[in-house]
Amino acid sequence: MGRILAEKVAVVTGGGSGVGEAIAKRFAAEGCHVVVCGRRRAPIESLTKEIGGLAVVADVSVEADVAALFRACDKAYGRLDVLVNNAGTVGAMSELAAMDMDAWDHTIAVNLRGVVLCIKGAIPFLHRPGGVIVNIGSRGGLHGGRAGATDYVASKFAVTGLTESLAQELGPLGIRINDVCPGVVDTEMSRRSFEAMARDLGREAAQVRRTMFTETAALRRLVEAEDVAGAALFLASDAASAITGAHLKVDCGRR
Repeated sequence: MGRILAEKVAVVTGGGSGVGEAIAKRFAAEGCHVVVCGRRRAPIESLTKEIGGLAVVADVSVEADVAALFRACDKAYGRLDVLVNNAGTVGAMSELAAMDMDAWDHTIAVNLRGVVLCIKGAIPFLHRPGGVIVNIGSRGGLHGGRAGATDYVASKFAVTGLTESLAQELGPLGIRINDVCPGVVDTEMSRRSFEAMARDLGREAAQVRRTMFTETAALRRLVEAEDVAGAALFLASDAASAITGAHLKVDCGRR
């Protein structure tokens, strides 16, 4: 049986750790040439030494960086089949009344502007039947979120709407676009979030994780990065060839 993404080329942003790293590894295992993008050189170069592909240092919120990213992909491979917009931030973790607006702007710059810039930059290379964009959104972009996550939730709701709108715009170009909407993923980023919430609540991080996230999920566990990678692989594959403008929730059945 052939590998699902054999000889295809994908750009994965935020690929140096967590979900992005898991997606890059899963795609490479399925025969894909992966361009791993991140702001820190060391982790993305370490990953590409392991899985092959190309490491490109870029900040997705900076238009010149994004343009250079796609030029590097085109120079190395001469094509692009899949864009995975994974780069993101958890946001300010502050209630709106106390939020520094520079922190708000940073969240929107990374989680929304970065997605828009990468899609805009990728369109000329994906403009043919079979081009795919997978946005890594959030369950919080479908159902709202807890207090103190307003900037993050707003950015992810915007990605949800962007995905639905662009499905109509990009479909005639032969490009599909969907998003994966994970619940809380068991990564270093989420662990830092648990610790911050625990400090605010005067509780232990393990208790916050259990009572607020694990016990409220039907499967009684957090999402793993590999779960998100599997969903992204499905949406990137020909098995999803009739799916566009959709939101695939991956949250272990969290209430």
